[in-house]
Amino acid sequence: MSLFGAVPCEGGVRFQLWGPAAHDLTLLLRRAGIEERHTPARDSRGVWTTTVRNAHAGDRYAYSIDGSEPRPDPASRFQPDGVHGWSQIVDPTRFRWTDAGWRGIDARDAVLYELHVGTFTEGGTFAEAASRLEYLRDLGITAIELMPIADFPGARNWGYDGVSLFAPSRAYGDPEALRAFVDRAHALGLAVIFDVVYNHLGPEGAYLPSFSPQFLTDKHETPWGKAVNLDDEGCAVVRALLTDNAQHWIREYHADGLRLDATHALIDTNTPPFVAELVARARAAAGRRVLVYAEDCRNLAIMVQDPAEGGWGFDGVWADDFHHIVRRMLAGDAYGYYRDYDGTSTELAQTLARGWLYVGQYSEHERAPRGTDPSRVPMRKAIICVQNHDQIGNRAMGDRLHHGIDAPGYRAAVAVLLLAPMTPLLFMGQEWAASTPFQFFTDFAPTLGEKVIEGRRREFRAFPEFATPAAAERIPDPQAEATFAASRLNWAEQSRAPHSGVLALHTELLRLRAAHGALRGADAPRCNAWAPDEDSVAFIRTDDSGAPAFLVCARLRGVGPVMPGRCASHTRWTPVLTTEDRRFTVDAAPPAIDASGLTITFARPGAVLLAACDE
Repeated sequence: MSLFGAVPCEGGVRFQLWGPAAHDLTLLLRRAGIEERHTPARDSRGVWTTTVRNAHAGDRYAYSIDGSEPRPDPASRFQPDGVHGWSQIVDPTRFRWTDAGWRGIDARDAVLYELHVGTFTEGGTFAEAASRLEYLRDLGITAIELMPIADFPGARNWGYDGVSLFAPSRAYGDPEALRAFVDRAHALGLAVIFDVVYNHLGPEGAYLPSFSPQFLTDKHETPWGKAVNLDDEGCAVVRALLTDNAQHWIREYHADGLRLDATHALIDTNTPPFVAELVARARAAAGRRVLVYAEDCRNLAIMVQDPAEGGWGFDGVWADDFHHIVRRMLAGDAYGYYRDYDGTSTELAQTLARGWLYVGQYSEHERAPRGTDPSRVPMRKAIICVQNHDQIGNRAMGDRLHHGIDAPGYRAAVAVLLLAPMTPLLFMGQEWAASTPFQFFTDFAPTLGEKVIEGRRREFRAFPEFATPAAAERIPDPQAEATFAASRLNWAEQSRAPHSGVLALHTELLRLRAAHGALRGADAPRCNAWAPDEDSVAFIRTDDSGAPAFLVCARLRGVGPVMPGRCASHTRWTPVLTTEDRRFTVDAAPPAIDASGLTITFARPGAVLLAACDE
């Protein structure tokens, strides 16, 4: 049974709230048109508990602290009238699941697809997203990563301003609709990963600190202000609350795992840290495979090492070096954290060889050494992408990688991504080179909204193209509904060229990845990868015996011959596909492949996949 919130039990509902700020606490309950008042009992931690007989799912409730106006339950399971309204009791046992035989996916087969429910479809609901699940299965996706669904203020939000941590947003549907989405995914063989945000609360509607000031601590600072309290007075209940939340998604919604946002901002001086405890508790919450991933910029091998070896036990960590090198190499970005990269094929090859680039070198951006040695880490535990919600939405105009580079270069980068030994992540729409951006959008109350608009424009003043007030006006207004609407995928375009060709490329590469064990996520800690020249990379994928099975050669820039070199010359190779095949582009310019001398002459950027063959 969950520790917090309104939880149906034998004969009624148990209400439990952490509220050390209250001297007196009143539970207000509305049912059958009548409002009742109940007085919970408080324990030494400031946790208030009462059981109300004959309370039912669908009843509304709120809490009053010391006679104040009613406030929603911070652990509410549903907020039908928004994050400022009364909470609703939900009975998770009413849903009839059909996934009893589901056991999750093997981490080696993970292909992640990040989607934002509100902009994934025209209606932006769980039900409409569920109608697209067969498409995702046929594309070759194995795990859907739902961007945060915890309820937020207003009718729209890009996800990271959630305040009702246990409640799926009513903008997307009710809890039953989310369960139906997961159940349908499992029926199709798809895992569902929930993106959860524990490092901060959104700026509007966050009632938790008013009940529990100890939820935050001034002992540590984060980019969002005070840190969530994991190692100060009162932290035991904070840790229990967050662990309870993680287990709730797994137990009550059959989630196949979690993606923890910005774990570098979950500051804990204890050893092992809280996140290691959370991983273990999340796994213990289900009788099936549960994958727990971390978004973290530090390149810490300990995060993904086994707890028996002193590690924290994560199944994977976001390895941003791959994205940053590709973007620097193809689009030329050189500001912010891109300052740490030259965008060379050597950097890319080193990253493909070991999972990430920074293993302790000095970072100009961080002004300190960054990274640790991943030489004992399975390569599949590095999560890589060529775009994701952050790398698009945090750009002033929300433009995607393929909006600013040539199509051949994009196809080559996609081939490297989907054939690499790491775990690939796709951001919704990239598989058909969607024309739509993914912009930053909110729907805060007017006063806060004005501050967000100004903050967004101030954020980009250091960029020459937005330095003047007039230029800053071009940055989309995050509060405008039009900004949200512009970010909604246009599904009609995927069947038209050139989008259809890009979709065909993604589909074929993922089909090959699924069909050949040598192309799945690698348990090996190293990959044989190198840079034949300053514009190209090559790497070999091996079979279970360690013998070469596939060779990938990609020219990401320029034209001319690429000679993969002696590392691959001892094996005979036969072409499987090129990104310039006519099924992938209307103006194909296939490279000339001399298999005998292993020379590939590119007429423009592209990638070639070759299979080892018997002599």
